[in-house]
Amino acid sequence: MAAMKPRTGEGPLEVTKEGRGLVMRVPLEGGGRLVVEISSDEAKELHEALQAVVA
Repeated sequence: MAAMKPRTGEGPLEVTKEGRGLVMRVPLEGGGRLVVEISSDEAKELHEALQAVVA
């Protein structure tokens, strides 16, 4: 039987290019990670949306 390891969301936000898309891994509060594949166009839209609320 394998040892059970706690699943944590610790670690940085990561974005890697895989194939023609981008894979974003977001640590979640309470453990685990949200993994989302997005296109370059979607990444640009996300960037603009985030800048609008952060700036």
